[in-house]
Amino acid sequence: MKKKLILEDGTVFIGEAFGSETSCTGEVVFNTGMTGYQEVLSDPSYCGQIVTLTYPLIGNYGINRDDFESITPAISGFIVKETADFPSNWRSEKSLDEYFKLKNIPGISGIDTRKLTRIIRQHGTLKGALCNMSENVDDVLERLRATEVRRDQVKQVSTKTAYPSPGRGRRVVLVDFGMKHGILRELNRRDCDVIVVPYNTKAEEILELSPDGVMLSNGPGDPKDVPEAIEMIQGILGKVPLFGICLGHQLFALACGANTEKMKFGHRGSNHPVKDLATGRVDITSQNHGFTVEEKSIENTRLEVTQIALNDGSIEGLKHKDFPAFTVQYHPEASPGPEDSNNLFQQFLELIETAKQEGNTYAKA
Repeated sequence: MKKKLILEDGTVFIGEAFGSETSCTGEVVFNTGMTGYQEVLSDPSYCGQIVTLTYPLIGNYGINRDDFESITPAISGFIVKETADFPSNWRSEKSLDEYFKLKNIPGISGIDTRKLTRIIRQHGTLKGALCNMSENVDDVLERLRATEVRRDQVKQVSTKTAYPSPGRGRRVVLVDFGMKHGILRELNRRDCDVIVVPYNTKAEEILELSPDGVMLSNGPGDPKDVPEAIEMIQGILGKVPLFGICLGHQLFALACGANTEKMKFGHRGSNHPVKDLATGRVDITSQNHGFTVEEKSIENTRLEVTQIALNDGSIEGLKHKDFPAFTVQYHPEASPGPEDSNNLFQQFLELIETAKQEGNTYAKA
Protein backbone atom coordinates (compact mmCIF):
# COMPACT_ATOMS: atom_id res chain seq x y z
CA MET A 1 0.00 0.00 0.00
CA LYS A 2 1.24 3.47 -0.90
CA LYS A 3 1.55 6.39 1.52
CA LYS A 4 2.39 10.09 1.16
CA LEU A 5 4.70 12.32 3.13
CA ILE A 6 3.72 15.96 2.70
CA LEU A 7 5.94 18.76 4.01
CA GLU A 8 4.65 22.23 4.87
CA ASP A 9 6.76 23.73 2.05
CA GLY A 10 4.67 21.73 -0.45
CA THR A 11 7.15 18.91 -1.10
CA VAL A 12 5.46 15.52 -1.54
CA PHE A 13 7.13 12.10 -1.28
CA ILE A 14 5.33 8.90 -2.22
CA GLY A 15 6.46 5.60 -0.75
CA GLU A 16 5.36 2.28 0.71
CA ALA A 17 3.35 2.18 3.92
CA PHE A 18 4.38 0.03 6.86
CA GLY A 19 3.18 -0.20 10.42
CA SER A 20 -0.16 1.37 11.24
CA GLU A 21 -2.51 2.53 8.47
CA THR A 22 -3.30 5.72 10.41
CA SER A 23 -2.21 9.23 9.42
CA CYS A 24 -0.12 11.58 11.57
CA THR A 25 1.40 15.05 11.69
CA GLY A 26 4.49 16.36 13.46
CA GLU A 27 7.90 17.97 13.10
CA VAL A 28 10.03 16.06 10.60
CA VAL A 29 13.57 15.54 11.90
CA PHE A 30 16.48 13.32 10.91
CA ASN A 31 18.84 11.05 12.84
CA THR A 32 22.23 10.08 11.39
CA GLY A 33 22.91 6.95 13.48
CA MET A 34 23.81 3.77 11.59
CA THR A 35 22.43 1.50 14.31
CA GLY A 36 20.18 1.86 17.33
CA TYR A 37 16.84 2.40 15.60
CA GLN A 38 14.99 0.65 18.45
CA GLU A 39 16.41 3.07 21.02
CA VAL A 40 15.64 6.00 18.70
CA LEU A 41 12.00 5.09 18.16
CA SER A 42 11.50 4.62 21.92
CA ASP A 43 13.33 7.80 23.03
CA PRO A 44 10.74 10.11 24.69
CA SER A 45 12.69 13.13 23.41
CA TYR A 46 11.14 12.45 19.98
CA CYS A 47 7.62 13.02 21.32
CA GLY A 48 5.38 14.41 18.58
CA GLN A 49 8.01 14.16 15.86
CA ILE A 50 8.25 12.17 12.63
CA VAL A 51 11.74 10.70 12.60
CA THR A 52 13.77 10.17 9.44
CA LEU A 53 16.70 7.76 9.60
CA THR A 54 19.47 8.59 7.14
CA TYR A 55 21.00 5.11 7.20
CA PRO A 56 19.34 3.29 4.28
CA LEU A 57 18.43 -0.16 5.71
CA ILE A 58 16.43 -0.19 8.94
CA GLY A 59 14.96 -3.15 10.80
CA ASN A 60 17.56 -5.73 9.76
CA TYR A 61 18.12 -6.94 13.34
CA GLY A 62 14.47 -6.69 14.32
CA ILE A 63 12.90 -5.59 17.59
CA ASN A 64 13.85 -7.21 20.89
CA ARG A 65 12.61 -6.87 24.46
CA ASP A 66 15.81 -5.37 25.94
CA ASP A 67 16.74 -2.26 23.96
CA PHE A 68 13.76 0.01 24.62
CA GLU A 69 14.33 3.43 26.19
CA SER A 70 10.68 3.76 27.22
CA ILE A 71 7.70 1.43 27.56
CA THR A 72 5.51 3.30 25.08
CA PRO A 73 7.05 5.10 22.06
CA ALA A 74 6.13 8.78 21.79
CA ILE A 75 7.10 9.36 18.15
CA SER A 76 4.38 10.26 15.67
CA GLY A 77 5.81 8.48 12.64
CA PHE A 78 8.88 6.88 11.05
CA ILE A 79 10.57 7.47 7.69
CA VAL A 80 13.16 5.10 6.21
CA LYS A 81 14.69 4.29 2.85
CA GLU A 82 14.19 0.54 3.18
CA THR A 83 12.74 -1.77 5.83
CA ALA A 84 13.89 -5.33 6.42
CA ASP A 85 10.90 -7.66 6.17
CA PHE A 86 12.82 -10.64 7.53
CA PRO A 87 15.13 -9.50 10.36
CA SER A 88 18.02 -11.75 11.35
CA ASN A 89 19.30 -11.62 14.93
CA TRP A 90 19.21 -14.10 17.79
CA ARG A 91 17.43 -11.56 20.01
CA SER A 92 14.82 -10.51 17.44
CA GLU A 93 11.19 -11.08 18.45
CA LYS A 94 9.33 -9.18 15.73
CA SER A 95 9.88 -7.01 12.68
CA LEU A 96 9.71 -3.23 12.58
CA ASP A 97 6.44 -3.46 10.66
CA GLU A 98 4.90 -5.81 13.24
CA TYR A 99 5.98 -3.61 16.13
CA PHE A 100 4.62 -0.41 14.55
CA LYS A 101 1.29 -2.12 13.87
CA LEU A 102 1.19 -3.17 17.52
CA LYS A 103 1.90 0.39 18.72
CA ASN A 104 -0.31 2.10 16.08
CA ILE A 105 2.58 4.11 14.60
CA PRO A 106 2.58 4.81 10.84
CA GLY A 107 5.71 4.53 8.74
CA ILE A 108 6.80 5.13 5.17
CA SER A 109 9.64 3.53 3.23
CA GLY A 110 11.00 3.68 -0.28
CA ILE A 111 11.48 7.46 -0.43
CA ASP A 112 14.70 9.37 -1.01
CA THR A 113 15.72 10.03 2.60
CA ARG A 114 18.91 11.81 1.50
CA LYS A 115 16.85 14.34 -0.47
CA LEU A 116 14.53 14.78 2.52
CA THR A 117 17.50 15.34 4.82
CA ARG A 118 18.95 17.97 2.46
CA ILE A 119 15.62 19.82 2.48
CA ILE A 120 15.59 19.90 6.27
CA ARG A 121 19.24 20.99 6.44
CA GLN A 122 18.60 23.79 3.95
CA HIS A 123 15.25 25.09 5.22
CA GLY A 124 15.28 23.93 8.84
CA THR A 125 12.90 21.64 10.66
CA LEU A 126 9.55 21.41 8.87
CA LYS A 127 6.12 20.21 9.86
CA GLY A 128 4.94 17.21 7.90
CA ALA A 129 2.14 14.71 7.52
CA LEU A 130 2.12 11.01 6.78
CA CYS A 131 -1.19 10.30 5.11
CA ASN A 132 -3.04 7.94 2.81
CA MET A 133 -3.01 8.42 -0.95
CA SER A 134 -6.69 9.43 -0.98
CA GLU A 135 -6.04 12.64 0.98
CA ASN A 136 -5.92 15.87 -1.01
CA VAL A 137 -2.49 17.55 -0.89
CA ASP A 138 -3.87 21.10 -0.72
CA ASP A 139 -6.17 20.18 2.15
CA VAL A 140 -3.31 18.56 4.05
CA LEU A 141 -1.07 21.60 3.46
CA GLU A 142 -3.75 23.96 4.74
CA ARG A 143 -4.17 21.80 7.83
CA LEU A 144 -0.41 21.57 8.35
CA ARG A 145 0.19 25.30 8.13
CA ALA A 146 -2.62 25.95 10.62
CA THR A 147 -1.30 23.37 13.07
CA GLU A 148 0.70 24.65 16.03
CA VAL A 149 3.65 22.62 17.28
CA ARG A 150 2.79 20.93 20.57
CA ARG A 151 3.99 22.68 23.72
CA ASP A 152 3.10 20.00 26.28
CA GLN A 153 5.43 17.18 25.29
CA VAL A 154 7.15 16.96 28.67
CA LYS A 155 3.79 16.66 30.43
CA GLN A 156 2.86 13.89 28.02
CA VAL A 157 5.94 11.71 28.56
CA SER A 158 6.89 12.36 32.19
CA THR A 159 5.88 9.92 34.91
CA LYS A 160 2.66 10.92 36.65
CA THR A 161 3.73 9.73 40.10
CA ALA A 162 7.03 9.32 41.93
CA TYR A 163 8.51 5.82 42.24
CA PRO A 164 11.68 4.28 43.68
CA SER A 165 14.42 2.25 42.04
CA PRO A 166 16.13 1.08 45.23
CA GLY A 167 19.85 0.78 45.86
CA ARG A 168 22.19 0.90 48.83
CA GLY A 169 24.37 3.77 47.66
CA ARG A 170 23.83 7.52 47.51
CA ARG A 171 20.27 8.75 47.05
CA VAL A 172 19.65 10.46 43.72
CA VAL A 173 16.37 12.15 42.86
CA LEU A 174 15.92 11.82 39.10
CA VAL A 175 13.53 14.40 37.65
CA ASP A 176 11.76 12.81 34.69
CA PHE A 177 11.25 15.21 31.79
CA GLY A 178 11.13 12.29 29.35
CA MET A 179 13.79 10.07 30.84
CA LYS A 180 15.52 7.40 28.79
CA HIS A 181 15.85 4.10 30.63
CA GLY A 182 19.59 4.20 29.97
CA ILE A 183 20.01 7.02 32.50
CA LEU A 184 18.27 5.06 35.23
CA ARG A 185 20.27 1.97 34.26
CA GLU A 186 23.59 3.81 34.71
CA LEU A 187 22.56 5.03 38.17
CA ASN A 188 21.44 1.52 39.11
CA ARG A 189 24.79 0.11 37.95
CA ARG A 190 26.44 2.35 40.53
CA ASP A 191 24.05 1.14 43.26
CA CYS A 192 22.39 4.53 43.64
CA ASP A 193 19.15 4.69 45.60
CA VAL A 194 17.06 6.42 42.93
CA ILE A 195 13.70 8.12 43.31
CA VAL A 196 12.14 9.15 40.00
CA VAL A 197 9.79 12.14 40.27
CA PRO A 198 7.48 13.96 37.80
CA TYR A 199 8.62 17.01 35.86
CA ASN A 200 6.49 19.41 37.93
CA THR A 201 7.74 18.31 41.36
CA LYS A 202 8.48 21.35 43.52
CA ALA A 203 11.89 22.07 45.04
CA GLU A 204 10.55 21.62 48.58
CA GLU A 205 9.17 18.17 47.70
CA ILE A 206 12.52 17.11 46.25
CA LEU A 207 14.46 18.35 49.28
CA GLU A 208 12.06 16.53 51.62
CA LEU A 209 13.33 13.29 50.06
CA SER A 210 16.81 14.05 51.52
CA PRO A 211 18.70 13.53 48.26
CA ASP A 212 22.47 13.32 48.07
CA GLY A 213 22.20 14.55 44.48
CA VAL A 214 19.61 15.55 41.88
CA MET A 215 19.68 14.56 38.22
CA LEU A 216 17.73 16.40 35.52
CA SER A 217 16.84 14.05 32.66
CA ASN A 218 16.52 14.51 28.93
CA GLY A 219 13.16 15.30 27.40
CA PRO A 220 11.33 16.70 24.37
CA GLY A 221 10.47 20.17 23.17
CA ASP A 222 11.29 23.74 24.09
CA PRO A 223 12.72 24.17 27.62
CA LYS A 224 10.83 27.47 27.96
CA ASP A 225 7.61 25.44 27.91
CA VAL A 226 8.51 24.01 31.33
CA PRO A 227 8.63 27.09 33.61
CA GLU A 228 7.83 25.05 36.73
CA ALA A 229 11.05 23.11 36.25
CA ILE A 230 13.09 26.31 35.99
CA GLU A 231 11.64 27.48 39.30
CA MET A 232 12.38 24.08 40.87
CA ILE A 233 16.03 24.18 39.78
CA GLN A 234 16.43 27.65 41.25
CA GLY A 235 15.06 26.27 44.52
CA ILE A 236 17.57 23.41 44.82
CA LEU A 237 20.68 25.02 43.30
CA GLY A 238 23.40 25.27 45.92
CA LYS A 239 21.57 23.00 48.35
CA VAL A 240 22.39 19.69 46.68
CA PRO A 241 24.77 18.58 43.87
CA LEU A 242 23.12 18.63 40.45
CA PHE A 243 23.74 16.93 37.09
CA GLY A 244 21.66 17.72 34.00
CA ILE A 245 21.42 15.92 30.65
CA CYS A 246 20.07 17.36 27.37
CA LEU A 247 16.79 19.14 28.24
CA GLY A 248 18.03 19.16 31.84
CA HIS A 249 21.08 21.08 30.60
CA GLN A 250 18.92 23.68 28.87
CA LEU A 251 16.61 24.08 31.88
CA PHE A 252 19.64 24.53 34.15
CA ALA A 253 20.93 27.30 31.86
CA LEU A 254 17.57 29.09 31.93
CA ALA A 255 17.39 28.77 35.72
CA CYS A 256 20.80 30.46 35.97
CA GLY A 257 19.85 33.42 33.78
CA ALA A 258 21.04 32.26 30.36
CA ASN A 259 18.88 31.93 27.25
CA THR A 260 18.04 29.10 24.86
CA GLU A 261 17.17 29.22 21.18
CA LYS A 262 15.89 26.83 18.54
CA MET A 263 18.47 25.34 16.19
CA LYS A 264 17.96 25.20 12.44
CA PHE A 265 17.73 21.41 12.34
CA GLY A 266 19.20 20.24 15.64
CA HIS A 267 21.65 17.51 16.59
CA ARG A 268 20.35 13.95 16.28
CA GLY A 269 22.69 11.01 15.90
CA SER A 270 25.44 9.02 17.54
CA ASN A 271 28.57 10.50 15.97
CA HIS A 272 28.82 14.08 17.26
CA PRO A 273 32.34 15.12 18.39
CA VAL A 274 32.48 17.19 21.59
CA LYS A 275 35.61 18.85 22.99
CA ASP A 276 36.30 19.31 26.69
CA LEU A 277 37.83 22.78 27.04
CA ALA A 278 39.81 21.96 30.19
CA THR A 279 41.51 18.77 28.99
CA GLY A 280 41.33 19.03 25.20
CA ARG A 281 39.79 15.54 25.11
CA VAL A 282 37.31 14.85 22.31
CA ASP A 283 34.45 12.42 22.86
CA ILE A 284 32.12 11.06 20.19
CA THR A 285 28.65 11.50 21.60
CA SER A 286 25.02 10.54 21.13
CA GLN A 287 22.69 13.53 20.76
CA ASN A 288 19.02 14.35 20.27
CA HIS A 289 17.97 17.97 20.69
CA GLY A 290 16.48 20.83 18.70
CA PHE A 291 17.33 23.65 21.11
CA THR A 292 20.65 24.98 22.39
CA VAL A 293 21.98 27.42 24.99
CA GLU A 294 22.71 30.81 23.44
CA GLU A 295 26.44 31.51 23.80
CA LYS A 296 26.20 35.27 24.38
CA SER A 297 23.68 34.80 27.15
CA ILE A 298 26.30 33.07 29.34
CA GLU A 299 28.29 36.29 29.81
CA ASN A 300 26.23 37.80 32.63
CA THR A 301 25.69 34.57 34.55
CA ARG A 302 27.72 32.50 37.03
CA LEU A 303 27.99 29.75 34.44
CA GLU A 304 31.13 28.52 32.71
CA VAL A 305 31.20 26.74 29.35
CA THR A 306 33.05 23.44 29.75
CA GLN A 307 32.49 21.70 26.41
CA ILE A 308 31.70 22.65 22.83
CA ALA A 309 30.52 20.83 19.70
CA LEU A 310 33.28 20.61 17.11
CA ASN A 311 30.84 20.56 14.19
CA ASP A 312 29.24 23.95 14.87
CA GLY A 313 30.78 25.38 18.06
CA SER A 314 27.53 25.21 20.05
CA ILE A 315 27.62 24.80 23.83
CA GLU A 316 27.75 21.17 24.99
CA GLY A 317 28.64 21.52 28.67
CA LEU A 318 28.18 23.95 31.55
CA LYS A 319 29.13 24.17 35.20
CA HIS A 320 28.25 26.62 37.94
CA LYS A 321 31.12 28.71 39.30
CA ASP A 322 29.78 28.76 42.86
CA PHE A 323 27.74 25.60 43.37
CA PRO A 324 28.31 21.85 42.75
CA ALA A 325 26.35 21.62 39.51
CA PHE A 326 27.22 20.67 35.94
CA THR A 327 25.34 19.68 32.79
CA VAL A 328 25.90 18.31 29.30
CA GLN A 329 23.85 18.71 26.14
CA TYR A 330 24.53 15.18 24.89
CA HIS A 331 23.68 11.71 26.26
CA PRO A 332 26.51 10.17 28.32
CA GLU A 333 24.45 6.97 28.74
CA ALA A 334 24.47 6.62 24.90
CA SER A 335 21.61 4.18 24.13
CA PRO A 336 22.27 4.17 21.25
CA GLY A 337 25.78 5.36 20.56
CA PRO A 338 29.34 5.41 21.89
CA GLU A 339 30.06 5.31 25.62
CA ASP A 340 33.03 7.71 25.54
CA SER A 341 31.45 10.03 28.11
CA ASN A 342 29.91 7.40 30.40
CA ASN A 343 32.37 8.45 33.13
CA LEU A 344 30.25 11.56 33.75
CA PHE A 345 27.98 9.48 35.98
CA GLN A 346 30.99 8.66 38.13
CA GLN A 347 31.99 12.33 38.15
CA PHE A 348 28.53 13.14 39.48
CA LEU A 349 28.94 10.65 42.32
CA GLU A 350 32.39 12.06 43.09
CA LEU A 351 30.85 15.53 43.21
CA ILE A 352 28.34 14.20 45.74
CA GLU A 353 31.12 12.74 47.88
CA THR A 354 33.08 16.00 47.77
CA ALA A 355 29.98 17.95 48.79
CA LYS A 356 29.43 15.55 51.68
CA GLN A 357 32.99 16.02 52.90
CA GLU A 358 32.76 19.79 52.63
CA GLY A 359 29.42 19.90 54.39
CA ASN A 360 27.55 21.24 51.35
CA THR A 361 24.66 18.89 51.87
CA TYR A 362 21.08 19.96 51.72
CA ALA A 363 19.65 21.57 54.79
CA LYS A 364 15.99 22.26 55.36
CA ALA A 365 15.11 25.91 55.07
